Amino acid sequence: MKLNELRDNPGARQDRVRVGRGIGSGLGKTAGRGQKGQTSRSGVAIKGFEGGQMPLHMRLPKRGFNKPNRLQFAEVNVGALQRAIDAGKLTPGAAVDEAALVAAGLVNQLRDGVRLLGKGELKTSLTLTVSGFTSGARSAVEAAGGSVALSEKAAKRAASRETAED
Repeated sequence: MKLNELRDNPGARQDRVRVGRGIGSGLGKTAGRGQKGQTSRSGVAIKGFEGGQMPLHMRLPKRGFNKPNRLQFAEVNVGALQRAIDAGKLTPGAAVDEAALVAAGLVNQLRDGVRLLGKGELKTSLTLTVSGFTSGARSAVEAAGGSVALSEKAAKRAASRETAED
């Protein structure tokens, strides 16, 4: 194949319909907009309008709330740590922090930190420093002879939360 032989698939590109170009085109005169009225004119946007009936988006109940400043953690399961150790991406017995998890390819984006979850099984001891962990994850790591600690950033966050509650 050469550069001059490159072509789009048949039907991949369609010409724009040029409306208002005479009776013979099939879309002449009113250009498919019908007669008179609001929608026959330009600048009309009545997306949710249902002719005066209560629109669907107003009829349905609203529930819940999405906190705009909530923390978003990258989640890593204990089983994924073991697979990374087996693949040679993490060294057994070594201190593993969030940067090491990114380097090993277990986390794509750090966001607000890494949260360790307890799904899976860990057979090797690791010293982990993460932003959060579940009780199941902590027991799984400690059962394998390792330890889990909060990162400095997460520890400060927890301390400020405790002072705010007092």
